[in-house]
Amino acid sequence: MTRRHHPARSAGPSQRQLRAGELVRHALVEILAREELRDPDLTGCSITIGEVRASPDLKHMNVFVAALGAHDPARIAAALGRHAAFLRGRLGRQIELRFTPELHFLADISYDEAQHIEDLLKRPDIARDLKRDGEPS
Repeated sequence: MTRRHHPARSAGPSQRQLRAGELVRHALVEILAREELRDPDLTGCSITIGEVRASPDLKHMNVFVAALGAHDPARIAAALGRHAAFLRGRLGRQIELRFTPELHFLADISYDEAQHIEDLLKRPDIARDLKRDGEPS
């Protein structure tokens, strides 16, 4: 009996998961650009899909969404979650995967975190410390 080699769980997603996630991300961007979703939480906002993470069996995908401007990402994710069945149906017609994945929309707060770090680095007391640490002894 031969054993299959299984990579360590901490190794991250497989190439297959990454490719499928990008395929779904691009398709969802196109669908959201074409379709008019009638939801008060989505009215007048441009939605950004930062990342799509696929489960190992590709049957579930977490879609990280944010809005450009002053919109609450959690409300955007909840609104898209209400339209997940509709978006999944459109997705099934556009991509070629064995199964059309279940979509789970999550708020993407990475942009907010990056902005917070940038704001911290611009503070005079922190900039002074960074300059002092970077100087040769």
